[in-house]
Amino acid sequence: MKAFFATVIVALLFFLALLLGARNEQMVTISYFVAQGEFRLPVVLASVFLAGFLLCWLFAIYHITRLKLALAKARRKLSKLESATVAGTVTTEGEVKS
Repeated sequence: MKAFFATVIVALLFFLALLLGARNEQMVTISYFVAQGEFRLPVVLASVFLAGFLLCWLFAIYHITRLKLALAKARRKLSKLESATVAGTVTTEGEVKS
């Protein structure tokens, strides 16, 4: 449910950026490493906002995936220790005897 609200907020901010850009139809000069271009302000605002959103989304997906993998590893280790405890073969250090 939190993800839905976050997506709605991001969509509203994107729409707000488009509205602000639509009211300002002036041309903006963008200079980058090898060239220079003139773009309309709404296009610049939308593309920069979208690029920032996608970059943050990629970082979030990376961290969420890493956390899910760590959780799955911990659960496997826990289930192994629980099954060893049921069998009564766990030493005092928590190691499983063969």
